[in-house]
Amino acid sequence: MTGPAERPERGHDERRGDARDRGYADRRPDRSPGGPRGDRPAYGDRPTRGDRPAYGDRPTRGDRPAYGDRPARGDRPAYGDRPARGGRPGPDRRGDRPARPAVDLPRYVAYQAVAAVHRDDAYANLVLPALLRDAGLTGRDAAFATELTYGALRHTGTLDAILTDAAGRDVARIDPPVRDALRLGAYQLLHTRVPAHAAVSSTVDLVRAVGAGATGFANAVLREVAARDADAWVAKLAPDFEADPIGHLALAYSHPQWIVRAFAEALGGDLGETTRLLIEDNDRPPVHLCARPGLADPVELADEVGGAPGAFSPYAVYLGGGAPGDLPALAEGRAHVQDEGSQLVANALAVAPLDGPDAHWLDLCAGPGGKSALLGALAAQRGARLTAVEVSEHRARLVTQATRGLPVTVLHTDGRTVGSDPELPEGHFDRVLVDAPCTGLGALRRRPEARWRKQPSDLPPLTRLQRELLSAALRAARPGGLVAYVTCSPHTVETHVTVTEAARRAGVPADFVDARPLLPAAMPGLGDGPSVQLWPHRHGTDAMFLAVLRRG
Repeated sequence: MTGPAERPERGHDERRGDARDRGYADRRPDRSPGGPRGDRPAYGDRPTRGDRPAYGDRPTRGDRPAYGDRPARGDRPAYGDRPARGGRPGPDRRGDRPARPAVDLPRYVAYQAVAAVHRDDAYANLVLPALLRDAGLTGRDAAFATELTYGALRHTGTLDAILTDAAGRDVARIDPPVRDALRLGAYQLLHTRVPAHAAVSSTVDLVRAVGAGATGFANAVLREVAARDADAWVAKLAPDFEADPIGHLALAYSHPQWIVRAFAEALGGDLGETTRLLIEDNDRPPVHLCARPGLADPVELADEVGGAPGAFSPYAVYLGGGAPGDLPALAEGRAHVQDEGSQLVANALAVAPLDGPDAHWLDLCAGPGGKSALLGALAAQRGARLTAVEVSEHRARLVTQATRGLPVTVLHTDGRTVGSDPELPEGHFDRVLVDAPCTGLGALRRRPEARWRKQPSDLPPLTRLQRELLSAALRAARPGGLVAYVTCSPHTVETHVTVTEAARRAGVPADFVDARPLLPAAMPGLGDGPSVQLWPHRHGTDAMFLAVLRRG
């Protein structure tokens, strides 16, 4: 199967990535998307299926309006019939070549976004808004283009398996423009309420525009896809659940097998709960805002933006819709976009009981600045000051922008230089946050193409960097000071293993603090402690991990 690459949605704070994305010196070589997944560790003896929800029992998309068979928007012509920009026909330089066929504009924009992800290693959350703006798409048309883009990218693995069977050839042998168009067509057939004839005909039109000569092939493949619904295709192509539960779930819910295995292990082998997590990953999440303490009241902000106060974070607001970047509260620095789970783990560090002075706070991996902004606002209320460290120059500028007006000093340096950098002395800080670079497996629902670019080989360099940063944080903390280690990944190698190893190697004594009382009492499913793992399917947040340590 082939697949793309990834970064979180624009405005979303926690764009956790690998060391290459975060600017650290230890970098892994670039790789093309969708390569082989390497040697996967054995899953071991796993519990039986239990009460796993059936594939067909997944939440439906019945609340999404049907799109197909609708008239063109207003009097605007279809894509291929539009005049040149500026309203005047441009000079015809095509000679005797046939004119570009008419293509439905929202579908063409979705195609452009998906093609950019696969062809250019682009990020959908970055390229799609520009494409929508350039095409003049808003409202229902923009929503449809967005649904097609994100849906086709999330479901790439399963769609490719279906297209391979329907075409009678490996999907990798299909011309890339035609392949991307077929992915969009198959997604419409299997996951939307677009009528089958509309999905097929519009996709054939798209293929005619981007892969002339392949229209007959595309028509035949899509009609074969349309012969079964999604459940029937899974029943035909997925391994038997009892014989290969990980392989079955991977194809049924469109995740790489190594990620399904990692999720299942982090959930204690509970395959029913793993299934619910995979379902959640395939639904587009709501946008969460953080009302900055002392600058915005969350209830008032919710009324202002037409949203609702969050369920757990005292600063969270759930945005009902629209573009968050257009909100005055963000432009004025009263709020920022941030997943509720990220708010909770940053706030946990701020509310943890601490003896002695409490004036010097440190964010050791601060970019792009969401947690620094929340901690800076809290520090302002308590007479403290935050030092925000970021190794990437570009991300350091983002931190500066995000924390403007707050008691925050931004340092463009490597957090591992604690003790050798005079601005990062050992034994100086009262509270330290290590929001470490990671695989980002906990935010796959926000990054539609991420799951297909991540590889098990990403883990060794990342976990080494995580250990080094956490060891530096423990050295930076004063005796009795607190360190919060946070990742947006539930992979046990990046969570429990990293924390245990770093604490052992740090060269300074440290004890674990039970993190559960630092989160709202009403939160369910926080486990046995002392660390906490949040989950999309349990808490409605990204899968944030939190461990708190106190330096001896």
